[in-house]
Amino acid sequence: MNRPELQYSRVAGLGCAWVAAGEGRPLVLLHGWGASLELMWPLAERIANSGFRVYLPDFPGFGNSERPNRPWSLRDYSNFVLEFLKLQELDRVDLAGHSFGGRVCLMLGADHPDRMGKMLLFNAAGLRPPQSLSGRARLRAYQFARSLLVRFGLSNADDRLANWYQQRYASPDYRAAEGAMRPTFVRIVNEDMRPFATRVRPPTLLFWGDQDEETPLWMGVELESLIPDAGLIVWEGAGHYSYLDRLSDTTRVALHFLRDESSQ
Repeated sequence: MNRPELQYSRVAGLGCAWVAAGEGRPLVLLHGWGASLELMWPLAERIANSGFRVYLPDFPGFGNSERPNRPWSLRDYSNFVLEFLKLQELDRVDLAGHSFGGRVCLMLGADHPDRMGKMLLFNAAGLRPPQSLSGRARLRAYQFARSLLVRFGLSNADDRLANWYQQRYASPDYRAAEGAMRPTFVRIVNEDMRPFATRVRPPTLLFWGDQDEETPLWMGVELESLIPDAGLIVWEGAGHYSYLDRLSDTTRVALHFLRDESSQ
């Protein structure tokens, strides 16, 4: 199956690119930060050929969707998905998300379980690791130095220090973010999803790669323990895009889980 042509709609006040394929039970796939629906298509194509109607939106700020003109929160992205469901006239769907998309799934699964059938989480982000003592000390020293520069009106030196610190210590996703997406990224990564995970009610299956360096395996293990009805599949040798690294196996297991009436 060739990927359908992009369609465009106004969702949450922004131009949104999306595609849909297949016929049957609705499933919405949510991509990760810095990605687009294109990276979810290989999985979507296989599921769409197996009795599902699969929807893939580009999140605002990514792919072919418009960028927000103000910083967004995770709640804004959650509401975006709800607006997308309303646009498609979908009352209840299965939901799947990779990395950042998994964050959004966790919020929706906790706050709107009546709208969700089952959830698939692929290397989901959302658990903040403890910061090291050296990291905390470095951040405090940086903040103190900047406060002194601002106090003495040395704005140029403050800008140089901020740029140096970002290049030295900030994540590639932070450095790549532009405009309102940079404060959006900061808001989102600073929200810990543990309280939401404990309130997720839909049956959930987590997929992880044991070589994932972006969202390490311990996150999947902890999410499995926090979500009331969850299981964890670990693919040996797979990384952060474990669903692509083991596409055939992921498709087979995901379809079995979605079709299994005993796990409703």
